[in-house]
Amino acid sequence: MNDQHSGRVAVVTGAGSGIGAATAYRFAADGYRVALVGRTEATLRRTAHEGPEGADMRPWVADVSDPAAISAVMNAVAERFGRLDVLVNNAGVAIPGTVEQIDPEDYRTMMGTNIDGAFFASRAALPHLRAVRGCIVNVGSVGGLRGDWGQAAYDMTKGALVNLTNAMALDHGREIRVNAVHPGVTLSSQFLRDALAEGTSLHQRFVDRVPMGRPAEPAEVAAAVAFLTGPDAAYLNGVHLPVDGGLTASNGQSDLYRADV
Repeated sequence: MNDQHSGRVAVVTGAGSGIGAATAYRFAADGYRVALVGRTEATLRRTAHEGPEGADMRPWVADVSDPAAISAVMNAVAERFGRLDVLVNNAGVAIPGTVEQIDPEDYRTMMGTNIDGAFFASRAALPHLRAVRGCIVNVGSVGGLRGDWGQAAYDMTKGALVNLTNAMALDHGREIRVNAVHPGVTLSSQFLRDALAEGTSLHQRFVDRVPMGRPAEPAEVAAAVAFLTGPDAAYLNGVHLPVDGGLTASNGQSDLYRADV
C-alpha cells in the first residue's frame, strides 16, 4: 500500500459498488483512511472487506439526501480521524424515462440523491475541508454535458451538478478546490458487463460511437478522481474532466469516411 497520502482522510458516498467502491479502493491503496458512505450496510461492509490488505476503510450508513444524517456522518468522520481532506460525491441513481414517461417518485428519488445528496454532503463537509484546505470531486456524467435519449430526469440532475461544481469552485476557491469527473458508460455492474459483452449489439454500437471502442472500467474513473485530489492537480479548480474514451470530442456526426460503411 502506497503511503504517499498517509494520514489523509477521504469520504466516498455511494461506496457500496461500482465507481464508488473503485474510488475507495484507489484511495485506500494510496494510503488514505476511507469513510464508506451509503444506505446499505451490507454492501459497504463488502467494499471494506474487499479493499487492499491493511486498508483502513470504515462503513457509515446514511442517506445522502437527509441533511441531518449526512451532517452527522461528516462530523463523526472528522471526530474519529481528526480531519477530513477529500469528499467524493459519487452517490447517484439513474432511472430511464422521457419527461412523459418518468414516474414522479422516480423523479424525486433522482433529485434527492443526485442533487440534494451532493449539496447537503458538500455543505456538511465544508467546515472540515476548509480546516485542511481539502477538496471535493463530484462524480457527474457525460449525460450532464450532452443529452441522452430516454434519460431526461437523470441528465437534468447531472446538468445541475455541473453548475453546482462551478458555483462551489467560485465561492470556495480560496479555501478548497472543487472539480468534477464525467464518466461515459462504465462497467460498474454485472448487468452492464453482460449487456455490453463483446458480440452483443449494444457492444457494437459502443465500438461505433466511442473513439476508444469500449466502455470504461470503474478503476479508470477512480484514477481520474485520484488525480484531481492529488498534488499534481493543485491549481485545478472548477474543472470538468470527461472520462469517456473520447465520446464528447465528437460533434455527433457519423464517421463519413469509414471504409466498411
